[in-house]
Amino acid sequence: MSSTEPAPKDLTESLERLGRAIAEKAERESLQPNTTALEPKPTAQIVQLPIWPEPIRGAPNTFLRSALFSAIQGKTRSAFKNQLLGSMQGVSVKYTGWQLDQSDLDVWEQAVHTARIHPLGNICHFKANAFLKAMGRSNGKRDYVWLDDAITRLVACAVEIRSGKKVFTGSLLSSCIRDETTGAYKLTIDPETIRLYGGENWTGIEWEQRQALRGKPLALWLHGFYSSHAQPYPLKVETLRELSGSATKEPRKFKQNLKAAFADLEATTGINGTIDGNLVTVERKPTPAQVRHIIKKSRKPTKP
Repeated sequence: MSSTEPAPKDLTESLERLGRAIAEKAERESLQPNTTALEPKPTAQIVQLPIWPEPIRGAPNTFLRSALFSAIQGKTRSAFKNQLLGSMQGVSVKYTGWQLDQSDLDVWEQAVHTARIHPLGNICHFKANAFLKAMGRSNGKRDYVWLDDAITRLVACAVEIRSGKKVFTGSLLSSCIRDETTGAYKLTIDPETIRLYGGENWTGIEWEQRQALRGKPLALWLHGFYSSHAQPYPLKVETLRELSGSATKEPRKFKQNLKAAFADLEATTGINGTIDGNLVTVERKPTPAQVRHIIKKSRKPTKP
């Protein structure tokens, strides 16, 4: 059919009916209130870190009660692939990446300490010199390199933490942006990682005590481990060796190291460890928060 010929009658009527229907629909909608515009748009849920006081650094109990941040010297670290690490009963921890040590835990704790007051709850802004100073380190080139290496390990790793039916898999830091001109850093922590702090699943570490133990990996690990227990119970020497991730395999040598570490720990923190044969018993004064936890736990009805 050429463009000069008139359209068939039935096609013309169909087009007219369609046009009238569209016009009527538009008129009806114009008379109704725009409720969609008035409804608030859903926003993403913000997962906020606990707001602990300045002298404290918070860490998830799964970090403190496992070999995720091992009691090793950094120069002896190994590369792991889906490595099952020592952990408490009921929790399994697998790790891929360069092995983390207690100095890496320092970086993690200082990063989340800074991020806890950010509006989004998972962004950490800092200048390298201030960050190093907060950890009791100098501003020399060696310390800047060490900081960058530690951040890289925390970004590049993959951690799987399984507790019951819940499994967390991810890196500890999502990303790092560094301005080499100003020395400014921006670290991002995945909100799912922050969920590891949920409920009573984290512990406040006395930062001054931890800094006093710097350079003593086993004492640092013991400090974190026993700080996370309101009422420590006896453990075997071998159990502590596995949980701490110590590179000392010979039982007698590890036992000697453990005695020396407990001596440092008692002198700095008052935490007293006694080794009787192959059994380790620890006495410590619980924090006010842990006292409340003990009372709350004692009030729970026991199953018949």
